[in-house]
Amino acid sequence: MSRIFRPRSYTVIFIVAVLTFISVTTVFAGDPTGSETTGILSSSTDPTVIALSESLTFVWMMIAGALVFFMQAGFALVEAGFARSKNTVNILTKNFMDFCIGGLAFFFFGYAIMFGADIGGFMGSDGFFLLGNYYDVFQARDWFFQMVFAATAATIVSGAMSERTKITAYLAYSFLISAIVYPISGHWVWSANGWLASLGFHDFAGSGVVHAVGGLVALMGAKMVGPRLGKYNKDGSVNEFPPHNVPFIVLGGLILFVGWFGFNGGSTLSGTDLRVSIVIVNTLLAGVTGATVVLYAGLIRTGKANVLDAVNGSLAGLVGITAPAAVVAPWAAVIIGGLAGVVLLWGVRFVEKTLKIDDPVGAVAVHGICGLYGVLMVGVFADGTYGVSGLIVGNFAQIGIQAIGAAAIAAWALVMGYVMFAVLKATIGLRASDREQIEGLDIAEHGLEAYETPGTLSGHLTGMAAD
Repeated sequence: MSRIFRPRSYTVIFIVAVLTFISVTTVFAGDPTGSETTGILSSSTDPTVIALSESLTFVWMMIAGALVFFMQAGFALVEAGFARSKNTVNILTKNFMDFCIGGLAFFFFGYAIMFGADIGGFMGSDGFFLLGNYYDVFQARDWFFQMVFAATAATIVSGAMSERTKITAYLAYSFLISAIVYPISGHWVWSANGWLASLGFHDFAGSGVVHAVGGLVALMGAKMVGPRLGKYNKDGSVNEFPPHNVPFIVLGGLILFVGWFGFNGGSTLSGTDLRVSIVIVNTLLAGVTGATVVLYAGLIRTGKANVLDAVNGSLAGLVGITAPAAVVAPWAAVIIGGLAGVVLLWGVRFVEKTLKIDDPVGAVAVHGICGLYGVLMVGVFADGTYGVSGLIVGNFAQIGIQAIGAAAIAAWALVMGYVMFAVLKATIGLRASDREQIEGLDIAEHGLEAYETPGTLSGHLTGMAAD
């Protein structure tokens, strides 16, 4: 008999399982919402206390917004690492400029459409250029925090369409999604009078509003631009293109993980809402569980522990918990993150082998599919401690509301993605030529190389300077 699996070992395992079950099903005896701890702040009429509360909110939202902004660096590194070296500058340019152009678009149009005076629950109507009453410290604070979320939705598309999309088309897309596409569906959910918000739809930090929109627009973009040269053989089999820089991918994944604490934690929109600790713990647990599940799935299947799978698994878990982060208990976050890893594994295979869509970084599965999954998990695991209840506490209505919201967001993203890229394809063009793809978009579209090697353009220029 094995020295590990003795009867005594089974007894220990049984006791641990029972204790775990009891701890999961026990009614909260602590302060899960933080309301008891912060009661003095929420109920006080003292001007000093009120000023302190407002100041804390300003500082917290600015810091959280900066963390979300830094996620652009994470996306850039992950996407560049998965691509071939000859397209590195192109991807870095897209990730840098979609934030710049998207920021202007959100300033000109996006914020007003998303948070301006409501028109029928569909879109806003004022606040363009932050003029009039929007020239205000509170509006500026909110604009900054919301703008970095818009930039995240825009940059998701870069990886799915990498290595074969013209830079001019991508920059035009960045403006359109930040100015119109993302703000309209965002108004439905995050504006007080949005039609989905009025139904009771809940998406705390944007599994649907940000990630599903970005991921499903990416699906349409990748479909319409077509696969990279050599990705699919005539018999339909798939050729794998290995990543050129694994350290980029892992470092980028870690940066994204850190940024997610601002992404989800900042979505409390308050510096005195102590539920932020639960939000951040849930975010951490879902991310690490997603990574663990995907890594071990690969280890069982291939015998190899692939860190790239773990990075995408962590991102899947993070996307999945973004909608329910504030309304579920930590044990549920572990389940949500683990299942997100399973959803990711299915989604990557479905996109690549069934839909025959070339997505070099798995953005459609990570953000699009796992984003919709995260929205649905609100209706399953919300425990009522933060105003939303799901199936686990007997509320069957919420899952239906979440399903309606997921369907509406998916339909909007897919239709608008198709319209945008169809117009761009018919006007300025969408796909780089075969010659440009073979040469690499770095030289063809930027005249730069990420790495100087003998015989390359940079090498020749260096030699000329020496002469």
